[in-house]
Amino acid sequence: MKSVFVFFTGTVLALSAQAAANLSAPDIDLSIQYYSKVLSPEGVTREARYEEKMLRRPSHVWVARVLPKNVVDQHDEANESGKKKAVSQEKEHSHFNHVVLPRHVVLENNKLRVEYVDAHGKDVVAIPPAEYDNVNFDGSWENAYYLLDPKLVNAMPLSKQASGIAGARWREREKNGVFQRVLWDEQKQIPLIIESGDKAATFYRRVDVKPLASLSRELPWQNLKGYAQKEYSDFLD
Repeated sequence: MKSVFVFFTGTVLALSAQAAANLSAPDIDLSIQYYSKVLSPEGVTREARYEEKMLRRPSHVWVARVLPKNVVDQHDEANESGKKKAVSQEKEHSHFNHVVLPRHVVLENNKLRVEYVDAHGKDVVAIPPAEYDNVNFDGSWENAYYLLDPKLVNAMPLSKQASGIAGARWREREKNGVFQRVLWDEQKQIPLIIESGDKAATFYRRVDVKPLASLSRELPWQNLKGYAQKEYSDFLD
């Protein structure tokens, strides 16, 4: 969930200006597929793939990992086992795994609020800025809302590569043997493809972003009535 490019992980801008910019970006639901390949110094190639679903609305971004059914089944069994164990023990240290929990990022009164939602435990876990690194969040509303900061994308030179998609243009740059390419949809204000890697082929990352045909009518952050409000520190040893 963190910003994909090293060059694009920047400081947080004035949120009041960001809020105004968000007005021009349409509501959108996205399917996002991530792929990475890394060649280690020992000659081992490691590949990783995963998928997320993202909902973008004014002042709200909801991102949830898409888990295969067999993983969901294992997760449900672990939760049921945890409930039984809690009954038999007076104290049990709760487990918090931000990777498999939906993340809700909110721009409220020109301030960021980051929280994770546990539907099984009916908990909303607030993340303070000091703990953003521990949940792989870079603190940027722009990166959360657009996936990449539009100002930094616009600073990239236009590519000669044709996009084949109306209203979308490729931008790219290379520095010290590391390349970055972005297919940016001007109308939707979202990248459709993000690529980065190096000429030596020691690493390659690609993100494929697919806008969904219809918008979700039920917004998950509006269905949290009765959820317990917790702090990240509640889960620390």
